[in-house]
Amino acid sequence: MTDDDPLAPILRALARPGAPSSDFDLNKATPPPAGRTLRQAAVLVPLLAGPSGIGVILTKRSSRLRHHPGQIAFPGGKVDPTDASTAAAALRESHEEIGLDPANVMVLGQLPTHETGTGYCITPVLGRVLAAFDPRPEAGEVDEVFTVPLAHLCDPTRYRVQSRIWMGQQRNYFTVPYGPYYIWGATARILRALADRLAP
Repeated sequence: MTDDDPLAPILRALARPGAPSSDFDLNKATPPPAGRTLRQAAVLVPLLAGPSGIGVILTKRSSRLRHHPGQIAFPGGKVDPTDASTAAAALRESHEEIGLDPANVMVLGQLPTHETGTGYCITPVLGRVLAAFDPRPEAGEVDEVFTVPLAHLCDPTRYRVQSRIWMGQQRNYFTVPYGPYYIWGATARILRALADRLAP
């Protein structure tokens, strides 16, 4: 990868130290329960370079799902015992969820982990999608696959902190809307961490 490659700033950002993030970052008054065991998960942050710039591929979860229906998410899921690594888990899940061939992805690196309020430790894996592909949303899991410009997601002024009542407590969280898509929660927090690392 050369300095004039559009993804060169991503590699430079990955070389900078970064701290883990958490759904509790904006909720210091309600820290996570002490001693809880986190389940391991991995998501792919798929970056696709095109004529109009770099896009980030995201999914809209099926409205029929029991957990997080209709939310905007990265492709990914739980790390299985058979997965060789977190990157392998992210690639496997992306293939299952959106039909992205692992051979069509160059893994660039990982962001620091993100702890969710629901007890997951998520490893975000950044990957370059080498060639355009036709997404195949997994029936019953994914309603839509779409792309958001990285320039939009890496602009700190696009982010807002909002709140709602969850399990009887007020919870604050990041949002970064794009068109009809309301990107919030863990997905927005991971993107905000990437935006902070890309800041000059």
